[in-house]
Amino acid sequence: MNAYALFAVTTVTVVTVVIGAWGVRLVRGTSDLLVASRMVSPTQNAAAIGGEYLSAASFLGVAGLILAYGARMLWYPVGFAAGYLALLLFVAAPLRRSGAFTLPDFCEARLGSPRLRALATAFVLFIGWFYLLPQLQGAGLTFGIVTGGPHWLGVVLVGAVVTGNVAFGGMRSATYVQAFQYWLKLTAIAVPAFFLLARWRSDGSPPVPHDAAWAAPTGGLVGTYSLILATFLGTMGLPHVLARFYTNPDGASARRTTAIVLGLVGVFYLFPAVYGVLGRVYTPQLADGRNDTVVLLLPGAALGPGLAADCLGALVAAGAFAAFLSTSNGLLTSVAGVLANDVRLPGWLARRAAGPLTAFRLAALAAGTVPTLLALAVHGLNVSQVVGLAFAVAASSFCPLLVLGIWWRGLTAAGAAAGILAGGGSAVVAVLWTVFAPPAPGLAADLLAQPAAWTVPLSFAVMTAVSAATRRRVPAGVGAMLLRLHAPETLRL
Repeated sequence: MNAYALFAVTTVTVVTVVIGAWGVRLVRGTSDLLVASRMVSPTQNAAAIGGEYLSAASFLGVAGLILAYGARMLWYPVGFAAGYLALLLFVAAPLRRSGAFTLPDFCEARLGSPRLRALATAFVLFIGWFYLLPQLQGAGLTFGIVTGGPHWLGVVLVGAVVTGNVAFGGMRSATYVQAFQYWLKLTAIAVPAFFLLARWRSDGSPPVPHDAAWAAPTGGLVGTYSLILATFLGTMGLPHVLARFYTNPDGASARRTTAIVLGLVGVFYLFPAVYGVLGRVYTPQLADGRNDTVVLLLPGAALGPGLAADCLGALVAAGAFAAFLSTSNGLLTSVAGVLANDVRLPGWLARRAAGPLTAFRLAALAAGTVPTLLALAVHGLNVSQVVGLAFAVAASSFCPLLVLGIWWRGLTAAGAAAGILAGGGSAVVAVLWTVFAPPAPGLAADLLAQPAAWTVPLSFAVMTAVSAATRRRVPAGVGAMLLRLHAPETLRL
């Protein structure tokens, strides 16, 4: 056990609780809980988005995939970062101008269908809870490595801390926590990387062991194109990312936020590749095992026993825990917002929820309990694979809905629902098959493991075709709604 790492993890957890408690003091009503009263500046919001977006997959998983599978895994950080370019071009400002609190809110405001709102709610819950699984699994893994304690304790610790923060502080509290944790994560991954590179140079720059497959920039074309589509288009469909844009004062600040996020995320993704490549030199045994532990174990393996290795190991452990806490904070906030805003409570529970604040806190408790129990029951998930599958579902459901809903007046509620069910539903089936069923034979295995190459086009095609077939059911106020989405706030009368 590394006592320094245990101290670092404890400190991060305590600071998270303290910042969250400070944010609670500023909560004045439901608007603070859901959208921080729409008063978050672009710079602060960008740091908060970076904090919640750079998850266990980014901090641990990408380096592990590069260690094990080589250059073709660089498409993960490229897609994760480039997704904000698509978000900037097509979604950020119009979504903020919509005035929505949640994705289901936007669906009903744009298309006037309570049934579509209910369908969108179901997909938000699936994506949010499925994305939370690897965060809690990573927390258990890191806690075990750092302290030697049981896996379940790390899962419960992160689940409890985040649920408490969200329940009492909501989006207002999450903003401060996540902004702090972005800078902590960047420091925690960047500083050890420079020490590791210096050690590699002092060792004579030993060559990186590899074969032709490891150095190849692509694997199978279907899998590569699916990965690019999922990561590039999935970002604009992630409910917890979109929820942060509701907190900006206006559409212009939402666009500025996205541009800053591109820079912050791009800088972070320079470093996981360093750990993956140097892991081939100093921890090659991890390539065939738990490769997602390479970031945690590499400092000790490269530098050997001593104070420097212990301190750097403590720093990366702190960054890893910050990744789990901040991403879980964002996910739980978006899921709790949807549960409180879009799910009708049973009569007896509704009577106990005396007001919107109590309803949100009950929703936060439910939002945190479900994935915590799932994480305790499911073991051995690869964090990057699971996150990549969550991106595929988001890209196949909400991405087509947002792009067509914002830019095409001909979209109908029937078309939107059919596209979400066809593309998003197919992606959900592929995800569940990949995670829980035995591998499929031949090409089917690739199509299920990376479904975005066929589920995204399917969703767009079905959404467009059914909307064209039901064009008489285009909402009557579509012109006014599109004007609201695209006209700058300063031009409104």
